[in-house]
Parts: sequence; structure tokens; C-alpha cells
Amino acid sequence: GYYLKPLQASLIRAGIQPKGWAFDAMLAGYVLQSGRSSYPLPDLVQDYLGERLPTEDTTGESGLAAYTCAEAAACLRLEQVMSQQVAAMSCADVLYRIEVPLSEVLARMELAGVAVDVAYLHQLSDVLEALLRAKESEVYTLAGEPFNIASPKQLGQILFEKLKLPVGKKTRTGAYSTDAEVLEQLAAEYPICRSILEYRELSKLKSTYADVLPRLVHPSTGRIHTSFNQTVAATGRLSSSEPNLQNIPIRSEAGRQIRRAFVAAPGNRLLSADYSQIELRLLAHVSGDERLLQAFADDRDIHAATAMLLFGVPEEGVTPELRRKAKTVNFAVLYGMSDYGLSLELGMSVGEAHAFIENYFRQLPGVRRYLEETLAFARQHGYVTTLYGRRRYLPEIHHANRNVRQAAERAAINSPLQGTAADIIKLAMIDLDRRLRQEGYRARMVLQVHDELVLDAPAEEVPALAELARECMSGVARLRVPLKVDVEVGDNWAEMEKFMG
Repeated sequence: GYYLKPLQASLIRAGIQPKGWAFDAMLAGYVLQSGRSSYPLPDLVQDYLGERLPTEDTTGESGLAAYTCAEAAACLRLEQVMSQQVAAMSCADVLYRIEVPLSEVLARMELAGVAVDVAYLHQLSDVLEALLRAKESEVYTLAGEPFNIASPKQLGQILFEKLKLPVGKKTRTGAYSTDAEVLEQLAAEYPICRSILEYRELSKLKSTYADVLPRLVHPSTGRIHTSFNQTVAATGRLSSSEPNLQNIPIRSEAGRQIRRAFVAAPGNRLLSADYSQIELRLLAHVSGDERLLQAFADDRDIHAATAMLLFGVPEEGVTPELRRKAKTVNFAVLYGMSDYGLSLELGMSVGEAHAFIENYFRQLPGVRRYLEETLAFARQHGYVTTLYGRRRYLPEIHHANRNVRQAAERAAINSPLQGTAADIIKLAMIDLDRRLRQEGYRARMVLQVHDELVLDAPAEEVPALAELARECMSGVARLRVPLKVDVEVGDNWAEMEKFMG
């Protein structure tokens, strides 16, 4: 078939348990060419069969029937061709063990939906409006005059012509760039830039979430039914729309206030199961670095352990500031951050940042070896793979433009780790969904964001469910380090407490 999830949802809604789904041409297209923006059936037919779907006269019952038959026949032939290519690329596990079974799991999650506190969102919208007005006045005071903060042109004139701030990059049209990257570089020294970034975050939270979420509540169920997208992110991660859950900030207090709106059903609790530092654990596994492997085997605080190596201090000498710096370096390595990028993050010179990275690699030589081998593979083959065989193509790895090329190199470093983490949580979702149904739980998976799964469960099921979630998520992959799962429980998504039972 093609894009089976809506059909699966319809059958589940009708009380029919779908079984035996073997192939989805859209998912096969995604596995074969993960960098495309979309996978319409006519394009797949053209690309893989060298034909065109009939488009003439699809009006009326007879025309629609003929077109539907042509689609079905095309899907049957696509399976023959695409399945051979999937096998030739060693991606069969990704398609048949991960993506196709996951489609049905996501259909169930979309049908379940998640409850939101509409009254709270209305109150939050008023609070955000007041904060926006206060932040707007703050920006006007720092600028010395009122202006349209949302206008890049006016903002550029205020910052770079009136206030004489250092000019960063410019847009293609030669205008001043006022994007987040430029403002973040200036924010440490110029309060107006920090205030503008805070204004933008408040504005986005209000317009995208506080004002919109109440309108997305289904009139019949009283819940929000987000759409989970399997074929959008090139890394293999899921995305979601209406609403986009991935973009809710988790570090800022305002972002946490949005999460507060997602609540358990009456008599239920929300249970969050979150992989702890999964990408760093995967880095330890694939690099085989002895110190990194040992730190995870000993269940040590990995950022504190890194600080001990970088700064040569004993465990009791690791201050919060040293741990913060070590954490920043850990993630700088994971995401292929440049010396310059790290210098901005840590507020130091580029030379000092370079010395930090070099010291990191001296202490963890297995990590350097893995990164060098991964980049060499990407340059030779034009793609990288996850542990399960998912490919991410990197056509710009040899681009003449250094910035474009370096972006591809960063993707080459992080995609195998982020993509493997995505594969692992998808496999865990498939297993957990099966166990929930087999063992008669009333709990339902309702949200999946990055490395976190959220379930809505009757309060009495929580202790057993916490153990089940840990079992499914930690046991889904055999690695050289343990997969650790943190479980929290609460009445809403923001106010949760660790569940140790």
C-alpha cells in the first residue's frame, strides 16, 4: 500500500485490529531517499517504475475507481522494485522491522490523543501577553525609541545603524541579518539582543501554543490529536504537526509553562520514560573508547567524569561550573561544533576552545578515531548509517562553499548517533505497544518527543507500567553500555517527580 496510517486508524476506530501490513511505498521511499521533502505516489511511480499514474478523468465513481485500481496496481509493482533496492542497501531492518510496524503504533497514538487544560491555556495567554508588553517596553527603552520588533529591516537599522553594534552576517539581499545566531553572539555583551531573543520566545509560545492549542481540541474527544510524521526528518527522528511538539522549549521557564497544559485524563497520571544521555552512550558504544565505556558501566555522572578528565581534578573537586563546561564540550563533540561555536558557548577565546577540544580527544582517543573514520566514510561514500542500517545521504560533503561543507560534516558526525537513538526508541515503542495490548493495560502512549515517551495511565497501573516501560526501553538494544531510562510521574507534563519504584 501507500501511506497506510490513515487506513490503519480507520480500521482501529471501527474496532478492527489490522494485521499483516507488509509494505508501505511511502515509507520505502523515505528509507531509500531520506533527504527528500516528500514522497508523493506519482513521483515514486515515475522514479522507480519509469511510468506515470493516469491522471485523466478521475471524476465520478467510475473515474475514481479506475484511478484507485491504478494506484493499487502501482503499489504492488513498487513493492517488487523497491524491496529489492532496500535489500541491496542493507536497509531491510529499517523498513520491515521499524518503519512499517511503527505506522500502526502511531495510528493508535494519534487516535488516543492527549488531554489539555484549556482554561489554563487561556490564563497563560493573558500572562504571556503581559510579559510581551513588558519585554517590548524594555526593548524600546534600550533602543531609545519604539519600532516594529518583528520587522528585520527596522531591527537591523536600530541595532547596526543607530546603536552601532558589530555587524554579523548579511542576508542574500545584502540586508542586516537579525536571526537567532547573530543575536545570540551579541547577547552576552548587549542586553538589547538578549531582550529581543526573550521577546521572540514569548511571542512564539503565545502565538504557536497558548493561543492555538485550545483550537486544536477535538470537539468529540476533548483531546488534541497531533499527527506524527515518519518521513520528514532525514535523521530518522519522528516529527509532529498540529501541534509541533518537538519545538516546545524544555529549558526555559516559559516553555515549561506550555508543557504544564498537557495533562492526564481524570483519574489518570502521566508517565514519562526518557532515555538518559542516549547519544553519549551510543558514542561510547560505537567508538569503543575505554574511559567512556567504563564511566557508563560504573553508572557515573558522565559530565562530571568528563570534567575530571578535562580539568585534572578529583570527583569532589568538580564544581557546577566545571561540570557545565564539560557538558558543553561533550555535546560540542556530539554535534561537531567548531572551535568558534564552542568559544561562544563557553565565553572564551577560539584558541582556548580549541585547546579544550584537543584535550578532550587526548583523554578520549577512541572518540577522535571514531569521528575521523566516520568523516572519511562519509566523504568516500556520500552517506552515513545508523547501527540498524538507516542511511543519511550527504550530497554537500564535498561542496565548494566551506559553510555548506562543514554543515554536512557536522551532520555526518551526529546523524549516526541521533539516527540510532531514533531507531532504538521506535523499536521500544513497537514493543511497548504490543505488551500494553497483550497484557490488558488501559494505559496508552500519547506523546513521543526526541528521547522521551509519555503515557496516560490509570493511577493504579503506574507502578507496573513504570517497570514495563523501563524493561521495553532498556532491553530493546544490546550495547556495550547499559541503556538507562528515567521514569517520572505527574498530573501534567511539566510537574513530574521521579518514580523510583
